[in-house]
Amino acid sequence: QALSEIEGMGGRGSNLQEMRVRPLAKRRVDVHGFCNPSSFQRSPYLSARGNFASAFQGSTEEGYKAYHADKYDEDKNPNGIINFGTSENKLCFDLMSKRLTQADMSLMDPSLLQYPDWKGHLFLREEVARFLTYYCKAPAPLKAENVIVLNGCGSLFSALATVLCDPGEAILIATPFYGGITQSIFLYGNVKLVYVYLDSKITGTSTRPFQLTVEKLEKALQDARAEGVSVRALILLNPQNPLGDIYSLSELRDYLEFAKRHELHVIVDEIYMLSVFDESATFHSVLGMDRLPDPQRTHVMWGITKDFAVSGIRFGTLYTENQDVANAVASLCYFHGVCGPVQHKVAQLLRDRGESVAPYWINQVYLRANHARLKAAHTYVTDELKTLGVPFLNRNAGFFVWIDFRKYLKTGTFEEELLLWKRFLDNKVLLSCGKAFECSEPGWFRIIFADKTHRLQLGMQRIRKVLEEREQEILAEEKEQPCQSDQDGKADSTDEVIFVSRHQDPLCASNSSLGDLIGLLQQQMRSSDWLQKNTAEQFA
Repeated sequence: QALSEIEGMGGRGSNLQEMRVRPLAKRRVDVHGFCNPSSFQRSPYLSARGNFASAFQGSTEEGYKAYHADKYDEDKNPNGIINFGTSENKLCFDLMSKRLTQADMSLMDPSLLQYPDWKGHLFLREEVARFLTYYCKAPAPLKAENVIVLNGCGSLFSALATVLCDPGEAILIATPFYGGITQSIFLYGNVKLVYVYLDSKITGTSTRPFQLTVEKLEKALQDARAEGVSVRALILLNPQNPLGDIYSLSELRDYLEFAKRHELHVIVDEIYMLSVFDESATFHSVLGMDRLPDPQRTHVMWGITKDFAVSGIRFGTLYTENQDVANAVASLCYFHGVCGPVQHKVAQLLRDRGESVAPYWINQVYLRANHARLKAAHTYVTDELKTLGVPFLNRNAGFFVWIDFRKYLKTGTFEEELLLWKRFLDNKVLLSCGKAFECSEPGWFRIIFADKTHRLQLGMQRIRKVLEEREQEILAEEKEQPCQSDQDGKADSTDEVIFVSRHQDPLCASNSSLGDLIGLLQQQMRSSDWLQKNTAEQFA
């Protein structure tokens, strides 16, 4: 039942290479995208499900393993891999290490060494409720009874998919999206994803690239139902990973109203809510809305991993008013619990005790420094991209920039995108390619900028080297085949997205900054063959 879509795989008597998957529509998970049957041999010690889980991987996992086998170290391994692929904040170790080693963090009470309430210790759930009330700007105090604590948001996705969907049912999600969600909901519960494909073109009601609209949600849902797929929920990422988009209050309301009309649960992942690093951008939490269209089907996730730069501490929290959902998820907390001493530390980190402890430190020390560092790192990377003439989405949330490398693909295929990704890795810099996020357009990549200056500088040097080499190769190929155009069937990225600033129309020159215009000119100069065709010798 857990592998209802997979035929012929068998348990211990068949080779994974012979796995057959029934044809799936484009809008649903293609399991071939996450396993590599040609290079994987069945283990006689595993069940069919175990073999499939072992083979379930993509470029993200491959790059992550390569990075851990050859990590860059300024002194010990200067030629190692620089990781711009894993979404971690590496800018605030000084602040967090100091805070987490202060005296109030070191309590060791007997209750912390005993089994807790599976939802989490009450003292922690109370602090989470107060914290979310304050930072989500909730219109009324949030309640501890609606808080559940697990060891990370990946576990939360697994638990929610398991209790909201039956095997073979599906959840709606807009692409591109953080690919780890697929693994979280599929490997445990055999729950699939129905993709709402977004693209970079600004058409119809769209006002920005990769914009999610209710019309696109409606179409994806109706198409899935026409195929007989039972869709039970919608996932929203806000701020969005990898785009960095922040949904407006009206957009959130529209999405929630859509879900209510179709009786869909809404899982809202707000894990980057405090990582909005520019004052011009405003984040709106679902928990801050005056009225939820369907509170019994609205479930909000958050964790300290991103906003407090501690990805090594596995802590995620769910807020839901639906006690049936809360109790069902809590029953799975037995497998995904947070140990007592860590629960105490997290509670101290979030605790509201006036200006003497948390709010003062969080607001006046940590968030100020973190936002300034994120902004400076983002500025450095985007300035480098402008110098290279590479288009990107210019957003102000999260740790990432969504980059358009389509001009470096000769044929514009995902196979070519993967080759470019591997070329970056061979040159010791790890990025994430668009396929890992189920992007519908080959050539988009995500880069993580929340890193120290010396690693950013070296990493961007390695990226520049790969891109310049690729440019020269394409020029050489064009000289050998002058009659063939590499633009056949491929849109020019300059027509679609040029350093898009927040939600501005990229084609509106009046909204472009001087830096954006300079970057555009640089890109056009670099991509044009005018200089090659009109040399000084020809003029002479």
